[in-house]
Amino acid sequence: MGKKESYEAKVEAFLLPLMEEHGFELVDVEYVKEAGTWYLRAYIDKEGGIAVDDCEVISRRLGDWLDEKDFIDESYILEVSSPGLGRPLKKEKDFARSIGKDVDVRLYRQREGQKEFTGRLDSYDDKAVTLDLEDGSQMVFERGDIALIRLSFDF
Repeated sequence: MGKKESYEAKVEAFLLPLMEEHGFELVDVEYVKEAGTWYLRAYIDKEGGIAVDDCEVISRRLGDWLDEKDFIDESYILEVSSPGLGRPLKKEKDFARSIGKDVDVRLYRQREGQKEFTGRLDSYDDKAVTLDLEDGSQMVFERGDIALIRLSFDF
């Protein structure tokens, strides 16, 4: 396990009991470098949506714990937020919750002349994702070919 994965795993282990205590769901933890700056992000949610006050409570507790443990070598910016409308599907529970909902799939390489597909999530497993398309057909995508899969939304 690399440094990035280790940091994410430690933070996730700290946050899980905290999520249960507050009735929240931990959607994801990521440690990423963007434009030369490291970010430690925790995405949280709850039934009815997460509020700014909810994020503040978790951010303070997490920030205090991170200051105490001090296991991240680089300087970073801590962010705790809602995953947003177009959140990516990453974990088993994300896929299970999204069965029957419209999703956008972006591929690494073109298939049938395109990289992006939208359809209703029919099924999934650790190897593939199956979408029902608008024309009534089905498409199966290998998980390794998918760059991003997220809930689709229209404004």
